Amino acid sequence: MIVSATVVAAYNGRMEALTEASFQAAEDAVTLAIGLIGAMALWLGIMKVVETAGMMRLIARSIRPVMCRLFPEIPVNHPAMSAMIMNMAANALGLGNAATPIGLKAMTELNKLNPNPGTATPAMCLFLAINTSSVTLLPLGVITVRASAGASNPAAIILPSIIATVCSTTVAIVVAKFLARRQSSVLTAVKYKSDTTNPDTKTETDETFESELIPPGMIGNIIFGGLIVAFFVAVFFRLSVRGFPYLFTMAFVSNLSNWLLPILICLFLLFGYFKGIRVYETLTEGAQEGFQIAIRIIPFLVAIFVAIGMFRASGALDILTAIVSPITSLITLPPEALPMALIRPLSGSGSFGLMSEIVNNDPDSFLSFLVSTMQGSTETTFYVMAVYFGSIGIVRTGHTLPAALCADAAGMLASLVVCRMMF
Repeated sequence: MIVSATVVAAYNGRMEALTEASFQAAEDAVTLAIGLIGAMALWLGIMKVVETAGMMRLIARSIRPVMCRLFPEIPVNHPAMSAMIMNMAANALGLGNAATPIGLKAMTELNKLNPNPGTATPAMCLFLAINTSSVTLLPLGVITVRASAGASNPAAIILPSIIATVCSTTVAIVVAKFLARRQSSVLTAVKYKSDTTNPDTKTETDETFESELIPPGMIGNIIFGGLIVAFFVAVFFRLSVRGFPYLFTMAFVSNLSNWLLPILICLFLLFGYFKGIRVYETLTEGAQEGFQIAIRIIPFLVAIFVAIGMFRASGALDILTAIVSPITSLITLPPEALPMALIRPLSGSGSFGLMSEIVNNDPDSFLSFLVSTMQGSTETTFYVMAVYFGSIGIVRTGHTLPAALCADAAGMLASLVVCRMMF
């Protein structure tokens, strides 16, 4: 990408812009990594409480049949299994700030089962492919933009986004499994240690946690139980003030993310408290991992951000758009939506800005409906790979990129088909 961007910039006379873009992209990468420290520290701390309290094992057991089929090489009660589940759930609810730290936790746990450090395992490849195409139930960020732009039905993209992400996730799983089988046919299978595959095996850490559990007394149960009751009373009060039909309005859907995150945080911390976990000490212990991960991903973010920034500044993206446009015209993809399809896997902020501009110009048009669905049903593939693999030092990513890009293409095509049918 960098070499092609330099060649194109030489022909277009954009070498100055190319130089500025390289330095600006490197600065943006470091700024982003530093900005992630707070969210990572918070959510990795919360996940430490959840893991210590045993909630992650309970979650893993609840959907064990599905996850065992998808990830047969991962022990059913391993922390990686439940962390992956919670990451997928956070993505489905549109909680990207919570999904990233949980996903990084899942990658860390998966790496503990990795017999070849630096090389992605089939489970890592499949998890990343699913992560970049995971089913989205509530694309809250996009709904908020549409609502602020004055769209007549801001949440109309919910159903198209669900259908598109189901298609993209299905493609991600099929392609990842197919490529993994091809890879396994030429590589020697590596067996994991037998003690890690026994779901009944207790680790030393589990025994240590259980020995340190101090369940709260009657006063603690009364105080926090009363606060839980007070919360539900407050919810009932707010609904009675606004009227219960408010539950079915777009304003309620748009504000849902403001409720979900605090509720999830309280749910996890209270679960740990009632199980007898030293919540504060455990949270701060887990939060320390956030700082270490943020530092480790900086080189990977710098590399991918500089490549993408130079590619866009040189005009190479415009040339690629012109080359692909004859093909997209055959599938009736509006020319204005093509940059969105190309930018989305490269830059989340770039695609979000482009989507916002189109929506603000004409919030009720087909183009606005289409790009909103594309934004809500796809993920920034290269960014996700850089962050997740960079956090554990993976440099050989295997078949992750082909599987993820196939899923992106499927999501874009499904978005187009569904929007044509529904608009």
